[in-house]
This record gives sequence, structure tokens and C-alpha cells, in this order.
Amino acid sequence: MPVKVQNDLPARAILESENIFVMDETRALSQDIRPLQILILNLMPIKEDTEMQLLRALSNTPLQVDCTFLMLSTHESRNTSQSHLNKFYITFNDIRRHKFDGMIITGAPVENLAYEDVNYWDELTTIMEWTKTHVHSTLHICWGAQAALYYHYGIPKYPREKKLSGIYRHKVLHHKVPLVRGMDDYIMAPHSRYTEVRREDIEKFPELNILAESEEAGVFLILRNDGSQIFLQGHPEYDRMTLNIEYHRDLKKGLNPDLPVNYYENNNPYSRPILSWRTTCNTLYANWLNYYVYQTTDYILKMDED
Repeated sequence: MPVKVQNDLPARAILESENIFVMDETRALSQDIRPLQILILNLMPIKEDTEMQLLRALSNTPLQVDCTFLMLSTHESRNTSQSHLNKFYITFNDIRRHKFDGMIITGAPVENLAYEDVNYWDELTTIMEWTKTHVHSTLHICWGAQAALYYHYGIPKYPREKKLSGIYRHKVLHHKVPLVRGMDDYIMAPHSRYTEVRREDIEKFPELNILAESEEAGVFLILRNDGSQIFLQGHPEYDRMTLNIEYHRDLKKGLNPDLPVNYYENNNPYSRPILSWRTTCNTLYANWLNYYVYQTTDYILKMDED
């Protein structure tokens, strides 16, 4: 699939070097099809890395996707340059009248805070409420999934005894559901978090369906039955080196982190990590775009009237 991006987005050159089909604005205008409009609320601190990971994940269907990056106006990013944000990001006020085929809300490194203590919680909940009427299907990742489950359903998060970090095996529970179509009985995916939501709380809501879970990592993938909301308590979009960067960062900080499990060859933290979850990521994002966005969204996205 061609992922449509702005002509000079830095991630473009890297994606093209990986033979991923990236279409610039000029080429996209010459194609007589309507691309899917995907809004990405990027809450991660190093936004360029997340941009590249998500664009790579969205690049595996024959559909054309037009990605718009959203930032919060009530939070100042300290790890991404203001010039990058000004050039490639918009704020909620810029698009609040628009409608989108799909949206991704990423994780954020604030999971040890109570939701209401996060300094941008009010703006985030405004956006999450807006998705009910302006986004056909919203995909929530890690803390973004926990926050959405709390906001929409009152499902709490719980602190873990220690950080969950590594690549975990998950059992796929409902193979007939299109979101997991084509997946094996067991799939691998990265986790990196201190908190969790639990099966017993999710099961109180009949409209929520747990599609994959792990004995060690817990619930992984949750689908609202109408397809309008998807919750990922993990990071299938992570690159090969992401957990390695996190581990060595925490090591330098003196946090004495545990080695990410099922990640390094012979548990050697200076070896090249083993990539074992790319198929899971590609299948998941392709299924989301195909079955829950493209096949059911409106052909014409009407803006709100003034």
C-alpha cells in the first residue's frame, strides 16, 4: 500500500530505503481514488520514531492511506523539536469539524500517574469523546488503550509488581473475527509497561471481546463488537531495536532494569535482538484497515456544519 505523507517528512527517506511504497502529495493527487483518512494522535516523547513505526505498520495493504499527525495543545513536547511539530503536526482545533475513517491514539510514558493527574487529561478526554462521532474506527495502543478503557467504560488499571518488558506469546481466541484473520494460534508481540487492565473487568462489558491474551502479559487485544474501538495492551508496531534502546537507557539511569524476555540471542544485551513479531504487526494493521475501516466507512466524509 502507498502511505501518503508530506513531501519532506523525515521518516519518508528511511521507509523508502526499506522498499516501503511511500507516496508524496504530488503523486497522490494524480490518482483517481479516495485515500483513507487516518488521524494519528502521537503521545510518545520521541515522535519521529513513533511516526516511522506507525507508517511502516500501515504500509501492508493495497489501500492508499493519508496520515495526519495530531498533537496536544495543552502539553509541550520536550523531546521533539518545535520546528518538526510546527511543520508536520496540527492541533485538535484545526480538525474538530472534520471526520476521519480511522484514528490511532498511541501510548505515553505516564502510566504510573493517575489518569486525572496527567496534565493533558482534559484535552485527551475531549478528543476521545469526539472520536465517537467523528472517527469510524479508533485503534488505541498501550497506555492509550488503558486510558480509553477507563474513560469509555470505567475499567481501572492496576500496577504490576515490576515492569513488563519483552516479547510475549499470546493465544488467539476467536479466529473467525476479521481482526485476527490469518493469524496463527499463537502470536508474538512486544510489551513495555508498568500497569495492566484485567480480564475480569473487561468481561463486565458484553460489547467488548478479548481476542488475544498471554499467560505472562495478560490481555493483549480487545475489540468493541461494532468495530468502532480497538484496544492493544502492547506495542506490535515496535521496531527491532526499540526495547533495546529502552533497556540501555534505563541501565544508564541506574534503574537496574530486568532484561527484556524472549528478546536477545542467548540473553546477551549487546547482541542483535531477535525480530519475532513483524508478521503479527503487519496482519493486525492490514486487517484493521481492510475490515474495520475501508469496507465499512462512508465514501464521503462530511464535515460538521458551522
